[in-house]
Amino acid sequence: MCFVCPVCCLSPVTTGGQTGCAASACAAAPKAETPPAAKSCAALSHPRPAAPQQKSEDQEEIQEAVRTCSRLFGALLERGELFVGQLPSEEMVMTGSRGATRKYKVWMRHRYHSCGNRLGELLGHPSFQVKELALSALMKFVQLEGAHPLEKPKWEGNYLFPRELFKLVVGGLLSPEEDQSLLLSQFREYLDYDDTRYHTMQAAVEAVARVTGQHPEVPPAFWNNTFTLLSAVSLPRQEPSVSSFYVKRTELWDTWRVAHLKEHRKAFQTMWLSFLKHKLPLSLYKKVLLIVHDTILPQLAQPTLMIDFLTRACDLGGALSLLALNGLFILIHKHNLEYPDFYRKLYGLLDPSVFHVKYRARFFHLADLFLSSSHLPAYLVAAFAKRLARLALTAPPEALLMVLPFICNLLRRHPACRVLVHRPHGPELDADPYDPGEKDPAQSRALESSLWELQALQRHYHPEVSKAASVINQALSVPEVSIAPLLELTAYEIFERDLKKKGSEPVPLEFIPAQGLLGRPGELCAQHFTLS
Repeated sequence: MCFVCPVCCLSPVTTGGQTGCAASACAAAPKAETPPAAKSCAALSHPRPAAPQQKSEDQEEIQEAVRTCSRLFGALLERGELFVGQLPSEEMVMTGSRGATRKYKVWMRHRYHSCGNRLGELLGHPSFQVKELALSALMKFVQLEGAHPLEKPKWEGNYLFPRELFKLVVGGLLSPEEDQSLLLSQFREYLDYDDTRYHTMQAAVEAVARVTGQHPEVPPAFWNNTFTLLSAVSLPRQEPSVSSFYVKRTELWDTWRVAHLKEHRKAFQTMWLSFLKHKLPLSLYKKVLLIVHDTILPQLAQPTLMIDFLTRACDLGGALSLLALNGLFILIHKHNLEYPDFYRKLYGLLDPSVFHVKYRARFFHLADLFLSSSHLPAYLVAAFAKRLARLALTAPPEALLMVLPFICNLLRRHPACRVLVHRPHGPELDADPYDPGEKDPAQSRALESSLWELQALQRHYHPEVSKAASVINQALSVPEVSIAPLLELTAYEIFERDLKKKGSEPVPLEFIPAQGLLGRPGELCAQHFTLS
C-alpha cells in the first residue's frame, strides 16, 4: 500500500530497513527551504491551535495549499485510504497496539477532518478567490465522500450522504458576519442536483436554529444570506423521470426520500416556515412578499400554513399589506381559505398616498385582479368605485388616466353599480350620503351615492383627463378597457407626449394683432417707453 504524507506530500521512503512516512526522512535529511505550498499544506491539514502564526496570510500560498489538499485527500478518498466507521480518538489509536495500517488510516481521517474545518473557515476569507476555491474543494470532498462513504451502511440500499461535511459548507455560506451573496451565486449551480438541493434545505433549517439560538439579536447579514440561499432553491413542477444526483450512485433505490418530489416539498416547506417564523428586517419582508405568490406558495406541501405569516404582514400596513394580500388572495382563490376581512383590508389601503407609492402599478394590477369576479356584491364594488372617485379629485394626471378607466371597468363588470352614474327615479340629495371615514365598505353607503366626482373631473385642466372622465356621459361599451399600458405611466411620459403633438393649424393667441415692439402709440407701454 502506498502512503502519502499530508505535510510534505511525498511517497514513503525506507530508512534503516524500515518503511515510514517521508516526513521522518525529511527530518533526518539536510535542511532545505520548504516550498511555500508544502508549508501551507502543513498548516491547513494539521493546524495547531497553540500556534496560530502557522496559518499563512499570503493569498497565493493559501490558494496553492487548498489545491494541494484537494488533490491529496481527493486521491485518498478514491483509493479508500481513510478510516471507515465510527472514528476513534487519535490519541487512543496511536498509543494502542493496533497495526500501522489502521493507525495510518485513523490519523489521515483526523487530518481530513482538520482540513475540512479549515476550508470551512476559509469560506469567510476576505479574498473571494480563496472563498471560491475553498467552496470548490469542499464540494469535491462532498461528491467523493458520498461515492466512497466514511461510514458503514446499516443495511443494503442504505442511503449515505456526507451530511456533516455538507453542513459545514452551508454554515459557511450563511455567515452572520459578512455578505456572502457573491459566493452564494456560485453555489447555485449545485442546487440543480436533487441530493444537494434536498440536503441544502435540511442544513439551512439547522443553521437558522443554531444562529438564532446563539445570538439574542441576529445580525442582518445572516438574514440576507439566508434569504439569498432560500430564494435560490427551486423545485421541479412535476416528478422528474430521472433523478439528477451530484453524488454518483451505481443504483437508485425507491425507498430513498431524496428521490421523491413529495419529500422535497416537505423539506421546502419546513425550510421556509422555520425562516419566516422569526422577526425579520422590514426590507426582507418586502423581498419575501414579492416572491411568495409565484415562488413559495406553489411549491409548498401545505400552502395554507403560510396564513399566519401573511396575516401578520398584512397587519403591518402600507406596501407590506398590499404585497401580503396577493398571497392571501391565492390561498382564498385556489385553496379555499376563509378570510372575511380580505376586502376590508384592501379597502383600507385606498388613501391619497396610493398614487405616489413605489408599488402603485402593482397595487392597481392586483386590485383589478381582486375585483375581477362578477360574483362580488354590488355594495362592495360600489364602495371601491366611490372611494377611488373621491381620491381622484386630488390625484395627479398620470394616475387619473389609469384610475378613470379602472372605475369604468368596475361599472362594466357590475351593471347593478351603474346607478352611481344614472339613477332615473332616485331622490334628490342635498348632501352626499357616502361616508369616506368608514373603514367597513358595507357601512359606507356608497351605493346610495353617485359618482359626481367624475363629472367634476370633466373640467380638469388636462385635456386627456377631461376626455377620460367624459366616457360616462355615453353608454359604456361592453368590452373592458385594458389598464395594463397605463399602470406604469409617468408625468414625464405625459409631458413628452404633449410636446410631440402637432396641431393642425396655428392657434391664435391674441384677438387684435400687435403692431410694433411696444404696441400701438396710444397703449400704456408706448407712453412710458421709447426705443432709441
